[in-house]
Amino acid sequence: MAREKKDGKHINLYIEKEILEQLEKYCEKVGQTKTMAIERILKQYLDSLEN
Repeated sequence: MAREKKDGKHINLYIEKEILEQLEKYCEKVGQTKTMAIERILKQYLDSLEN
C-alpha cells in the first residue's frame, strides 16, 4: 500500500558542508531522514520564537 502524501512544498538549500555533515550524522544516529529532521528542527526553533 502506498504511503499517503503529505501537504508540502519542495525547497532547495545550499548549506555549508560542515553543517550538512553534522545533519547527516544526526540523521544516522536517530534514524530519521534529512527531511524529517529538518522539519522537526525548524518547527522546534520557530515554536520557541512564539513563546
